[in-house]
Amino acid sequence: MALEENEKISRKVEIEDDTSSKEEVVEEENAVIEDAEAETSGEELEEVKAEETCEEKLSQAHNKIDELQDRYVRVHAELENFKKRTRREVGDFKKYAVEAIVKQLLPVFDNLERALWSVNSSEDAGSSQITAGIEMTLKEIERVFDQFSIKAVDASGQKFDPAYHMAVGQEERDDMDENMVVNQFQKGYMLHDRLLRPAMVIVSKAKTDKQNITDSQEENKEVQQ
Repeated sequence: MALEENEKISRKVEIEDDTSSKEEVVEEENAVIEDAEAETSGEELEEVKAEETCEEKLSQAHNKIDELQDRYVRVHAELENFKKRTRREVGDFKKYAVEAIVKQLLPVFDNLERALWSVNSSEDAGSSQITAGIEMTLKEIERVFDQFSIKAVDASGQKFDPAYHMAVGQEERDDMDENMVVNQFQKGYMLHDRLLRPAMVIVSKAKTDKQNITDSQEENKEVQQ
């Protein structure tokens, strides 16, 4: 009997030891799994953070590129405008470079024309040679004027235009409309599209009532006579 009981006790101890061993193995396996899961979660979290960091840096890089492109477009536009403005200024300088000297030359040209008119009005026997010399000089100056696109502003018979004419007096006329150029004292001149000197003119105006009455009275007297 005693021997049987001892065997039972030994088997019981062996079963308990075996169960404890299995439990320890299971616990070890669970710990390994938990460690692996924790390590995996950490790696995934780091990967997510790394991806977010890359996306943020990529977004910053795109914003920087957009900023640089915008700056390039503005700088390029400013450069083109500067080039156009420079070309225009250089063109205007060449176009109107002779303006100052031509303004100084116009009075000389006027005097030559007056001299020609005066010589032609005289009966001097030697005036023909003088006339030829003045005419030659005038033609040479006119040739230079044509070369630099200098044109006379002839206001005779034209409607008064303050942009091109300078009124130095008025004359009452009943045979033409008001503000018409009656007489031109001095020609004006243009350099391309720029006015060098306005034409000096006399402008027509309507007769006053008093003058109209006087003229009517004189006409009646002539009829009665």
